[in-house]
Amino acid sequence: MSESDESTWKVGPLAQACGLTVRTLHHWDTIGLLSPSRRTAGGHREYTGSDIERLYQVLALRSLGLGLDTIAVCLDSGVDPTRVLRDHRESVEARLTALEHLRDRLVRIEEQVARGAGPTTSALIDALRATGAASPGADQALRRHLDDEQLQALGTHGAAVGPSAHYFLEVEWPELYRRADELRRSDVPPTDARVRRVAARMDELSALFSGGDRTISTGVRTAWREDPAALSGDASARPGRWDGLADYLDEARKGDR
Repeated sequence: MSESDESTWKVGPLAQACGLTVRTLHHWDTIGLLSPSRRTAGGHREYTGSDIERLYQVLALRSLGLGLDTIAVCLDSGVDPTRVLRDHRESVEARLTALEHLRDRLVRIEEQVARGAGPTTSALIDALRATGAASPGADQALRRHLDDEQLQALGTHGAAVGPSAHYFLEVEWPELYRRADELRRSDVPPTDARVRRVAARMDELSALFSGGDRTISTGVRTAWREDPAALSGDASARPGRWDGLADYLDEARKGDR
């Protein structure tokens, strides 16, 4: 392999370099997940720099537990896989900070009780505020629109999804909304196949977490309308901001009926 930008890898050396088998790369080529951009005159596969970049993205997403079909959808829809790690890390760091604040306040209350004095009102208020901050915003928003049984069902279905749940909820779902909004702002009619595909993917994810329960799906959609900041992670989002987009997607769904 030369050091020029036109360098290519044959399947054997590439498989060895990234710890895969030749059979795996052949399979990914067959299913269209990762196909070499070039072939020699003899028909041998040759992977280019752009192919290596996609291979890295496939391996990054697979390490998070996503299936090959899901990875293909994510990559082909233009989702940046590096956001998976960044967004997850930032979310974990924010929760760790909130939990640390909560711990400090609980220690303070514990010390007051140990001295034989009841906790002060201000200490309790601080602890309550810290408890709220330590709870994920999306969870709080959903509790305003779903009852305990429905939330339990969401949790059960989410657990069944496994490690991919975080990606679906915090990366792919918001990204689908952004893509749909871009199409709407570009005056693409809701009957366009691109819009209908986005709406269909949203409905697939909804069914995945709701178990097909329409009342749960409706509650989640209402939460998106009324609590967009919590559900999208965009602190600047205000209620009603995406009403037009929601109506746009509903129109797209009508075309599939």
